[in-house]
Amino acid sequence: MTKRRMFLRMITASLLRRRSRMLVALLSIGIGATILSGLVTIYYDVPRQMGAQFRNYGANMIFVSADGTSLDAEKTAEALSLIPKEKILGATPYRYTSAQMVRNQLSFVAAGTDFEQVQATSPYFMVDGAYPSASRQVLLGKEVAKTIGAKLNSMVEISWKPSVTEASGDTELKPGAYLAGSAEGFNSALVYVTLKLGDDLSIAEMTVNADSQTAEFGGRCAEESFTKQFIGKLIPLTAGTDVDAMTGATVTSQAVVDAVNKARPTENAQAATGNSLSLQVTGILDTGGDEEQYIFLSLSDMEALTGEQDRFDVMELSVSASAEELEEYVSQITDKSGSVSARLVKRVTRSEAAVLTKLQSLVFLVTAVVLLLTMICVSTTMMAVVTERRKEIGLRKALGASDSSIRLEFLGEGIFLGALGGLLGSVLGFGFAQVVSVNVFGSSIQFQPLLLPLTVAVSMLIAALSCMLPIKRAVQIDPALVLKGE
Repeated sequence: MTKRRMFLRMITASLLRRRSRMLVALLSIGIGATILSGLVTIYYDVPRQMGAQFRNYGANMIFVSADGTSLDAEKTAEALSLIPKEKILGATPYRYTSAQMVRNQLSFVAAGTDFEQVQATSPYFMVDGAYPSASRQVLLGKEVAKTIGAKLNSMVEISWKPSVTEASGDTELKPGAYLAGSAEGFNSALVYVTLKLGDDLSIAEMTVNADSQTAEFGGRCAEESFTKQFIGKLIPLTAGTDVDAMTGATVTSQAVVDAVNKARPTENAQAATGNSLSLQVTGILDTGGDEEQYIFLSLSDMEALTGEQDRFDVMELSVSASAEELEEYVSQITDKSGSVSARLVKRVTRSEAAVLTKLQSLVFLVTAVVLLLTMICVSTTMMAVVTERRKEIGLRKALGASDSSIRLEFLGEGIFLGALGGLLGSVLGFGFAQVVSVNVFGSSIQFQPLLLPLTVAVSMLIAALSCMLPIKRAVQIDPALVLKGE
């Protein structure tokens, strides 16, 4: 029989003779290994799980134009390509403009977007009904629907007119040119004018859109009896001098004059007068935020309404990455894309980083405490074993056994228990982590193959360290005193 086999037989025989005490030590190591394996698994999987949870609170990155204008679709796609595809959960473009409800004479913010991407970047949106899935469908904010009395499947008609800020920046007046202008009238609603200049730069033709004003008063400013006062006159005009106000509609009359004075050249009469769409309400949005005051329609419908293509005001992104990775992506986009500016949504990224740091610190602290308790339990058990075997150890030393052989035997027993406990704890630990992940995060956890040898190695180390004090007591036993029966 070789020395190695003899050594293993001695260890196993010693463990079997004291099954009750060794079972306590084995369970202690197994429980410690279970907590270690489970918490470390959670520790490494927490960033992914927490990231998935925080994505439910909305985008964590946005793209805006670097020069304060609109985003170009092609340039935005180039900036988006700098972020790995597998990291992007959703990228939602938004195009905002002011639109009027034709029948209700009210103005609201209209947002053109991609509804499929909205569901990825803003999963917290609660929709009564369904998201629009075809053209000529609309999603109304809860407050908008309440204000205009819209219901699911009802029809709404919205109109758009180019405001002064959306008209051409060219201010030079030329014969035959079309002009478009707008100004705030009664109740802060916009009044629109469309002009055509004659050869002498005087107003040759004029139309007024005052649908947002009260029909019985302000709406009359669109009638020829009022607009004919402007024909043949040069811009700018003065209310009360060049133009008489409509009785009962002084505010709207002033708004028409202001709109004329602010009018800017535009391409043609159609571009100046804008457009309108009839849309079916498929859903009503409830978020508890500003979104409830918006009208959401598809990008294709927004293009049909405004006549402008491939234009975004902002793009919201939901990126599954750590705070450090997000900062790196922002830096790359800033350096390589001159027209697109990437920014982090600080309230989301900072909260995610803070929660993640605290949670990981808690996991580390709990693991350290459990391993310390495991060491104390194993050490206490081994001390009891040394006390029981005091006579045996004394006899062996009297027969010539060296201190190193006694150390090796007790250390071997501890490492053997550590290996068994580590294997047991690795299996139970994954089950423990799985239960925690499903109940806390609502998703299964990923198995870490390297965690098995790591858990076994740490368990063996903990068991070995736990045996240090008992081994020291064992080698200090005086054989003379033991043989005397003392």
